[in-house]
Amino acid sequence: MQSIRSTILGATLAAGLVSGVAAEDVKVGILHSLSGTMAISEVSCKDASVMAIDEINAAGGVLGKQLKAVIVDPASNWDLFAEKAKELVTQEKVAVTFGCWTSVSRKSVLPVYEDNNALLFYPVQYEGEEQSLNVFYTAASPNQQLIPAAEYLMSEEGGGFKKFYLLGTDYVFPRTANKVLKAFLISKGIPEANIEEEYTNFGHTDYQTIVGKIKSFAANGDACVLSTINGDSNVPFYKEFANQGLTSADCPIMAFSVAEDELRSMDVVPLVGHLAAWNYFQCIDTPENKKFVAAFKAKYGADRVTGDPIEAAYYGVYVWKAAVEKAKSFDVDKVREAVYGLEFMAPGGMKKMDEKNQHTYKPVYIGEILKDGQFKIVWKSKGLVKPDSYSSYLHPDPSKIPAPTGGPKK
Repeated sequence: MQSIRSTILGATLAAGLVSGVAAEDVKVGILHSLSGTMAISEVSCKDASVMAIDEINAAGGVLGKQLKAVIVDPASNWDLFAEKAKELVTQEKVAVTFGCWTSVSRKSVLPVYEDNNALLFYPVQYEGEEQSLNVFYTAASPNQQLIPAAEYLMSEEGGGFKKFYLLGTDYVFPRTANKVLKAFLISKGIPEANIEEEYTNFGHTDYQTIVGKIKSFAANGDACVLSTINGDSNVPFYKEFANQGLTSADCPIMAFSVAEDELRSMDVVPLVGHLAAWNYFQCIDTPENKKFVAAFKAKYGADRVTGDPIEAAYYGVYVWKAAVEKAKSFDVDKVREAVYGLEFMAPGGMKKMDEKNQHTYKPVYIGEILKDGQFKIVWKSKGLVKPDSYSSYLHPDPSKIPAPTGGPKK
């Protein structure tokens, strides 16, 4: 296996943004919402990718070539994601794209990357049930986030909860994630009567009725919320939760899409004690992570924070760079083969790309919200967790798992 542990954090920091397009430049696409309901999360992923590109250019580029970031704004519009992806791939002819947050945006662009045999590095935890040869998933699959979080809440250490309110935004990630969670909970003996499931639209702001139902559901003190709310709807949800007098002691919220970056937009004090499951937190106390956090703040402002998708967006650029250098080529098919099995030192520690399934071996952490908007790690996995692209709770027979889609044209 190829090791790039010294590549990511050994790069010299650049002073400025990527600029200028020379004939020898290699274009790379950045496809994140810079406006609309998802900008609260995606702007920082764009920033992390740009920081990695600037560092790489300052250290000499890739195969002697400088990288040119082509940044587009699909504006939280799923149809526009496909249009912008097509623009990057067919007009700009980028060598790779780093981007998307929601699964509906990823699903929207997937045909573009498969039809053109192009590469997308996707930096956000997701629902699984997909394996495209044209996507590398650098964040968590369900067995690396959803399942460990539910197991923790059911454990004595996590509170021994017996009732679960599954609340999410109405699109593919929450609905599929909750299908996985529900199958897991039932397999562990939780009766269906103890599982509630509800969805709201993107940008939803009125959570009064829903929080009232959660309050009744949690009246006996044995219930928790598993939240797959995405985007800026998290702000009114947590606010209403506190307004109705609910606390983490009454009914803890375990979030799958709220990290340090989202907490910057919230009144954090009422949220103290609530939880989130991720594969990275800013508080990880290692020299590599301290260097990464300091560099991010130096580049974008002392008030900025890092978080799981930010780290995954950052090191995804370096994984692609290492694969290009291993392949000695920017050719998509050669780069794809070179990614498999790569080990690398990311800000949050050692990780590895799976040898076959396009996903990433990662540690799992559960963090508790602190009043300063950071997390205290209360649980972590023993080492790296192997990623499953398809959940064993939905596909108990491994022989029936669908074959990968996309790949080189025959």
